Amino acid sequence: MKILIVEDEAELLEVMIHTLSKSGYIVDHALDYKMALDMIISYEYDCILLDITLPGGNGMDLLSEIVQKEKGEAVIIVSAKNSVGDRITGLQLGADDYISKPFHLAEMAARVSSAIRRRNHNGMNWLKWNNIKIYPEKREVTVDGEELSLTKKEFDILYYLIINQGRIINKISISEYVWGDISEKVDSLDFLYSHMKNLRRKLSEASARVDIQAVYGIGYKITGREEEID
Repeated sequence: MKILIVEDEAELLEVMIHTLSKSGYIVDHALDYKMALDMIISYEYDCILLDITLPGGNGMDLLSEIVQKEKGEAVIIVSAKNSVGDRITGLQLGADDYISKPFHLAEMAARVSSAIRRRNHNGMNWLKWNNIKIYPEKREVTVDGEELSLTKKEFDILYYLIINQGRIINKISISEYVWGDISEKVDSLDFLYSHMKNLRRKLSEASARVDIQAVYGIGYKITGREEEID
């Protein structure tokens, strides 16, 4: 899962990145309004941690842009302890939660996890697709109740496809979501093809009722396979 931190305090940003990376997230960051807006337009995120006071613009204006684009990210406002008005305004504009500075890093990680769960799983700790269940916080997948062993990258690919079920997702978007900025620095997406091949094989061997369809020249789409009836 992928997080964007919009924060210009260098020391705070560093510990936030470290904490969320240790929790298994891919973490991008933006230091000012323009950089944040460019990244929000260009990439897909599960959650955005948004500081209100930013160089080059106001975080509330950025929140309005995020909500208007309806991309589905959870947004957590990061505000000074005495900024009650900002927190209320942010929630009214469409933010999912807020956290006041200074904050405990464990609380921040818990709020991120909770916000993503509410957005993507209707408040549940798991996500179901036919006979597949995904537990994002534990990074576990089961098929008909039996645990399916996936690598971290295979898990992230499957999760991303399922939360975007019914949509054709281009290869670059998948690569950026799973590998982050590194995908921009390579000449070939062979690393994605290899992981996709292994994921499909494991799902097939486990009799998962799901098809990951390649859409020529574009990317992939996940669809359900109807259960066979004797």
